Amino acid sequence: MKKFLVLGVLFILPLVAYLFFASGVHNFAKLPILQESVGTLENFESITKENIQFTNKITVLGFLGTDVNFKKGNAFNLNQKIYKKNYEFRDFQFVIVLPYGAEKTAKKLLDELDDLTDVSGWKFMYGTPENIKTLFDSLNTPYRLDQNLASNYVFIIDKNGNLRGRDEDIQKGENKVYGYDTSSVADLNNVMVDDIKVVLAEYRLALKKYKAERKEK
Repeated sequence: MKKFLVLGVLFILPLVAYLFFASGVHNFAKLPILQESVGTLENFESITKENIQFTNKITVLGFLGTDVNFKKGNAFNLNQKIYKKNYEFRDFQFVIVLPYGAEKTAKKLLDELDDLTDVSGWKFMYGTPENIKTLFDSLNTPYRLDQNLASNYVFIIDKNGNLRGRDEDIQKGENKVYGYDTSSVADLNNVMVDDIKVVLAEYRLALKKYKAERKEK
């Protein structure tokens, strides 16, 4: 009996603990839509001449501004905590919006990131200050771009071009989460990591359902 009890503790308790922690609301509920149909990337261009769009991609959208070096630490935080864990997901991309004139420093940053991981999912898009402000304002968040057209916050855009985040929960004392502070490793680890998992899991489930329905036909 003692052997069975010990075996039960060793094998059953870890499974129960895993199921308990995996059953949180953010792991099973869909991440809410906070803003439908944000602006597009039609007025921006890539130096690689790629046709980058939000449609049919899960996008992390960021704004590095004119002084890329000033936000380099934010980019490395984002790369290590979010990108490296998910870049192999085929429909996942990072879109970083910058003003014209920041191409050289942005290329240097991309080269440095490339020393750490495959950066094919990082897409740098360039536009005018007016177009950058218009895109940022379309997110309809409480945040503002700084004087360099940059923000510490990045945003999750789904395949339909909607802004995803967390709704306010008064009972739990939680505020709405529109974006994720890349200057805070804690925010990335404790909030964004989980929310990215939810969105990716949602689309994996949808893909499996689609494939199953195709087989039935």
